[in-house]
Amino acid sequence: MAVSGLSFACKPHFSVRPPLFQCFRKFRFGSVAAIETLDEPETFIKDNSSQSSYSSSRKNVSGEDSKLPQWRKLNSQDLGISSTSISKPTRKVLNGLKRKGYDVYLVGGCVRDLVLKRTPKDFDIITTAELREVMRTFSRCEIIGKRFPICHVHIGDSIVEVSSFSTSARKFGRGLTNELERPTGCDEKDFVRWRNCLQRDFTINGLLFDPYARIIYDYMGGIEDIKKAKVRTMIPASTSFQEDCARILRAIRIAARLGFRFSRETAHFVKNLSCSILRLDKSRLLMEVNYMLAYGSAEASLRLLWKFGLLEILLPIQAAYFVRNGFRRRDKRSNLLLSLFSKLDRLLAPDRPCHSSLWIGILAFHKALSDKPRDPLAVAAFSLAVHNGGDILEAVNIARRINKSHDSSFHELSEPQNLEDQTLTDEVMDLAASVKSTLCKMTDEHFVSQAMSAYPQAPFSDLVFVPLALYLKVCKVFECVGEGREKGFVAKQGSRINYESLALGSLREIRHTFARVVFDTIYPLNPK
Repeated sequence: MAVSGLSFACKPHFSVRPPLFQCFRKFRFGSVAAIETLDEPETFIKDNSSQSSYSSSRKNVSGEDSKLPQWRKLNSQDLGISSTSISKPTRKVLNGLKRKGYDVYLVGGCVRDLVLKRTPKDFDIITTAELREVMRTFSRCEIIGKRFPICHVHIGDSIVEVSSFSTSARKFGRGLTNELERPTGCDEKDFVRWRNCLQRDFTINGLLFDPYARIIYDYMGGIEDIKKAKVRTMIPASTSFQEDCARILRAIRIAARLGFRFSRETAHFVKNLSCSILRLDKSRLLMEVNYMLAYGSAEASLRLLWKFGLLEILLPIQAAYFVRNGFRRRDKRSNLLLSLFSKLDRLLAPDRPCHSSLWIGILAFHKALSDKPRDPLAVAAFSLAVHNGGDILEAVNIARRINKSHDSSFHELSEPQNLEDQTLTDEVMDLAASVKSTLCKMTDEHFVSQAMSAYPQAPFSDLVFVPLALYLKVCKVFECVGEGREKGFVAKQGSRINYESLALGSLREIRHTFARVVFDTIYPLNPK
């Protein structure tokens, strides 16, 4: 579904695709014995060349020699990576293909995360097997995608994604294959791995890991960029982002999650080509924003989206809030919106995400509070009423027992008043109605288009990427407060979150987590 009704005053840009690489000299790897399966005990590789490098040069567009990243292989154990770091479903797929005699590698962000001692969100496999051979190897397997097909292998309740070198070679860069000459003396396996590496978005995602030989292959300086905490495109940033504008959003997501910075060239084109993300359809935009806000790095993502001019395109209502409050592009201060997502981040992780209805609900709640500041006690009672399924009387009674101070730095909170019970109840009901009204506005293209209308220099955006079914699900989270206690609803007891249920959108878990985020933000342990 295309995004319509959007126009931007962006600078024109031109696609320049210089030749990528020429004339690599000889590069060989020593042989390394493989283990039969990844479940067996590991032993260190005794290979004197297990950590080696190769330096090469090429001619740049001006005809001068320029240094290319070293071709390197590193012993994974020297980097602290063992087979136990790989999920069991992934190990089963690796072992199944290895027993058939195929080469298999982990590739992309999962290798980067293993190097960083982080838990990968998922594991991607690439193999020398054709996809039809992968299908024959596993009983529960399907090929998905027509343009760039891959295999989904079902292992229990998990899905492991497997791609093939042969498929990757066929899709490589609209004819760029013809520009890549096989370096003299380079063996076929190195050439295949290197060529596949060049298809990746960023150098830190261009690592391949052979868990049997315990070798990480680094052809484009990914390890060095990890050491420097740098996000750098694999090919020139202008070319990379024009080929696939979704890489702009992935760059933001990766930098936010890892706390990395952009290379100068990457930062320049993230900002200058930001408008190009509107070529993506709405479902893809929702997926990318969900990756940013639902996996434990929402605050950092919002800051980077704002810094590089993407927030006013994706979330113009929230961008308008930043402008109204004098929040600069590189501002280090916080505000209520960022504080709410900071609290959410503390509860989530790449392997413990939330359902998208939760962060959309937080956006709506904040917008309602920003439009009309409320008594902190009313906000607390509202969050408690959401938690218990709409029992406002119980929520008010619990709120009355709060014996600590609220965070007075948020201008969305009014000065506390000694409200009577009925007045407090009315305030809670009014806030619930305001949140519901805000949800309607957030999914109305005309209202969204007016969010930044007071700022003529801002790009025009009426982008609404929340589908109807998701909008209705978010409404369901809050409607109990205005309609009375929900029949049959049992509030969650205790503080432990069931992350599987939260990711699937369990109403009980969504309400519980929302209430925790709001309450702990308004009434922090150490108020300012």
